[in-house]
Amino acid sequence: MTPGPNAHLLVVEDEPKVATFIKKGLQTQAYTVDVALTGEEGKNRFDTTRYDLIILDVNLPDWSGLDLAEYIRGQHSRLPILMLTALDTTADKLLGFEAGADDYLAKPFDFMELLARVKALLRRSAPAEEAAETLHVADLELNLHQRLARRRGQTIELTAREFALLEYLMRNAGRVVSRVDIAEQVWDTGFDTGTNVIDVYISYLRAKIDKDSPVKLIHTLIGMGYVLKEK
Repeated sequence: MTPGPNAHLLVVEDEPKVATFIKKGLQTQAYTVDVALTGEEGKNRFDTTRYDLIILDVNLPDWSGLDLAEYIRGQHSRLPILMLTALDTTADKLLGFEAGADDYLAKPFDFMELLARVKALLRRSAPAEEAAETLHVADLELNLHQRLARRRGQTIELTAREFALLEYLMRNAGRVVSRVDIAEQVWDTGFDTGTNVIDVYISYLRAKIDKDSPVKLIHTLIGMGYVLKEK
């Protein structure tokens, strides 16, 4: 993974003017950029080239961008995906995140905001050599290299976004984290904290982590945020 300039990016965008605008802007920052104008072309490029980040439009003429995101995520669990779309409701964002997107930027957008999102995603996805391979809280474990979660020995299926949220909560076990903290660290600084997307994902995690266990680990502190702890 190349975290900074010289990273290789793929832009899948069916509007040629928008694709050219993004490509030229990123090239001025020393990124190598390929463009695909259809979902099929994007899939073929992804299948044959190693990329550090994908910028993916939701509305493509052949594939749904959501379907392509799911395909990419199925092949590569950690490759950052930034989705672009004119649809900006909470429901639309949830669909994008469920498909495997790491961030979501609504059109029209300012290039500097796009650039900030790209830098943040590349920085976050860069491997940390000193990081522990497995996190533990009570009987919950998270293997960062295998991308697996287990509780009481049972494997828990998580989406990429759920995994990132659980990793953040476990790295901050015992500490209250606010919705703003989560937005900045798990989503991005430009994330709209006025939506209830974070609350929805906390609910998703509770259903998978705590539902069948007598000991609940994810707790809500009204007006403050969330904390993951044994008691």
